[in-house]
Amino acid sequence: MTQPLVPFSQFVIKVHSRCDLACDHCYVYEHADTSWRGRPRAVSERVLDQAARRIGEHALAHRLPAVHVVLHGGEPLLAGPALLRRAAESLRAALPADCLLDLRIHTNGVRLDRAFCELFAELGIKVGISLDGDRAANDRHRRFADGRSSHPQVLAAVELLRTPEFRQLYAGLLCTIDVANDPLEVLDALLELAPPRIDFLLPHATWDVPPNRPATLGEHPYADWLLTIHQRWLQLGRPVPVRTFESIHRTLRGGSSLTESLGLDPADLVVIETDGTFEQADSLKTAYDGAPATGFDIFANTLDEVARHPGMMARQSGLAGLSEACRACPVVRSCGGGLYAHRWRTGAGFDNPSVFCGDLMRLITTIRDRIATAVPAAAPAPVPARLTDGQLDQLARGHGDAATLATLAAGQLDLTRRLLAAVGPAAGEAWQLLTELDDQAPHAVDAVLAHPYVRAWAVRCLRTEQDGPRADLGGLAEIAAAALIRAGYAAELPVPVPVRGGAVQLPTLGRVLVGGAGQAVVRAGADGFAVRAPGGAEQLIGFDQPGGERWLPVRRLSLAGGWSVALEDTDPQRDSHQWPVEQRLTEEALAGWTGALREAWELTLRDLPGYAVGIAAGLTTITPLRPGPAGQQVSAAARQAFGAVGIARPATAPILALLIAHEFQHVKLGAVLDFHDLYDPADQRRYHAPWRADPRPLEGLLQGTYAHLAVTDFWGTRVAAYDGVGGEAAEFARGQLALWRGHTDRAIDTLLDSGSLTALGERFAAGMRATVAPWPAAPLEAESEAEAEAETEVAAPARQGAWTTAPVAST
Repeated sequence: MTQPLVPFSQFVIKVHSRCDLACDHCYVYEHADTSWRGRPRAVSERVLDQAARRIGEHALAHRLPAVHVVLHGGEPLLAGPALLRRAAESLRAALPADCLLDLRIHTNGVRLDRAFCELFAELGIKVGISLDGDRAANDRHRRFADGRSSHPQVLAAVELLRTPEFRQLYAGLLCTIDVANDPLEVLDALLELAPPRIDFLLPHATWDVPPNRPATLGEHPYADWLLTIHQRWLQLGRPVPVRTFESIHRTLRGGSSLTESLGLDPADLVVIETDGTFEQADSLKTAYDGAPATGFDIFANTLDEVARHPGMMARQSGLAGLSEACRACPVVRSCGGGLYAHRWRTGAGFDNPSVFCGDLMRLITTIRDRIATAVPAAAPAPVPARLTDGQLDQLARGHGDAATLATLAAGQLDLTRRLLAAVGPAAGEAWQLLTELDDQAPHAVDAVLAHPYVRAWAVRCLRTEQDGPRADLGGLAEIAAAALIRAGYAAELPVPVPVRGGAVQLPTLGRVLVGGAGQAVVRAGADGFAVRAPGGAEQLIGFDQPGGERWLPVRRLSLAGGWSVALEDTDPQRDSHQWPVEQRLTEEALAGWTGALREAWELTLRDLPGYAVGIAAGLTTITPLRPGPAGQQVSAAARQAFGAVGIARPATAPILALLIAHEFQHVKLGAVLDFHDLYDPADQRRYHAPWRADPRPLEGLLQGTYAHLAVTDFWGTRVAAYDGVGGEAAEFARGQLALWRGHTDRAIDTLLDSGSLTALGERFAAGMRATVAPWPAAPLEAESEAEAEAETEVAAPARQGAWTTAPVAST
């Protein structure tokens, strides 16, 4: 059978083929391959543009949701800022609109300065640094050609990345192992620099040129070195992700690896050299001269052709591509035969175990035993995800890119976990199962805990009698059952169903109608799950099974630009918004919502792109609401339900686009306020909000002002759309722009004049003003303003679909 083609999603672009250091362990210049001698020093603009085109056409052909590109060398900073800018801009221009670009640069750090960091911040390029530990450790290999230490320059580069201005660029540290260095001193030196991630790399070696193994350090010095660090890492509570350890932990539990050097996942990486030739993984340069070559280049060949190269196919064939000894090994699914280059032996090729085979066996089995016997200790409270200055500035302007929304979401997930920790221990077996799943399948638990209404349920469990009725703890069993199903583990979990209307709710999945009362039992499997009702009847539900009379799945829409959003009409906790929710949508109502959302989203992508990127990254759930009294348009956000908005579907798609953008502003700002002080909470005064008759607390005014940034921008785009076109609709749009621009501008004045904003709050308010300022400053006279407001509430339904500000609790 023909081996299927595995598309590339990782690309290394060599932007310079020389280096300003003379590291004696470098595989490019010091090992078997000598191809660097005949290559151009710097990549040309022509090569960069064609490489970008090839990557773009590959992403389009295979519908890749994201590509990961590393600008590399040699030392890539030698290419200079102009070429690095050209690389970034060419890639972004060539990729499809719905394909995300994760762009990074890996450098020795010697030349990294403020100018480069400012460029990388502008272009969204993250920076990885090579560093082998403290000065003594780093100076063993990473020196200038004249013998000088590079350590002071590298530390200066890392310190620059650690500043608040550039912290978002800091991708992590890469450390090549030398067993002559003290492992704990190396770890301490790296942790002192607070990296987001650490990679420990085995030195490149083959059976022809084995790694250094000092006799005094025992039979498996590389395993022992890493295991010493692993033990300290566990004792410290895993203070930073370490790719090697995380990959072993994941693969031992059946998950995927995070690195090509472990596990059986197919390799999906290709290298583009400075002359435009395609090469296999750089590490192959350690095997023999010419080992990475493919004979292909970006001008004559497509990436699909490269993916069918025998060398590429060999690295994508999983277990079948390993030697007989590896296939029989008990840890093969975690080890994966080790790095492909490390298997080389003259005469036998790559059909061998890794030259580090014994070390890998000891490393993996020891970690396996530590995981199996470890007694979970109380983990330190996670540090809340805090936004960088740059991310806060994005949000202040009303926007926020995918990385910013990911930071907000991480903070909200942390809050949800803390709430569950306060609720869970009283739930007995369900809590025990959930904690076990969190250790074995954290991705499945996170997927459920990120559901907006899980946090709403936890908050209701912690209510006092004065706050209202408390939720029952049966919800935790349903959360655990959903995580169990997502993890695909075969186990049984009793799920209590009293006071749940005879149904079992599975957050993120749907609702199963079982009837009666008592307990149902959920069983999970690889292809679906089963629910046994209190009376004994069992329903088998496949993951691809459509809804029916007793199974009501959550219905998700996949829209352009990578936005996947659920229409949540099953979860009982969705009544977190102050307006009544719709019941299960009929097929006709679902079709209406689907069409309206597609049209509204197309408008948002076209006219409000600054808002669209954040919506696609952070808005996971829309809860249909019932229309307000007398057909009043209603919409709402809930502070305890990050990622969700409630909306009664309006008559037109443009107004639906407006409501989504408006309400998601509340969602974002609520998440910001959970971790950043923008105002003095001791201020109990009430302030005039131009869009409301009743005065508002300061937070309410701030929330409303922030939401109306989107409203102002929306009407600005409507005015632009009618540019040169007369008529009633154009006049209406111009009146709305003037109205909401004036409202928002005056509200910002009130916030700044309150004297209660923090320094960060004042900066945030200035950012809001910068968004409003470009729109025409044509404040209406009081009489005209009243007329515009009246027309909004009375005449608009006949023209545009009603737009009236729903009284959101936080507004």
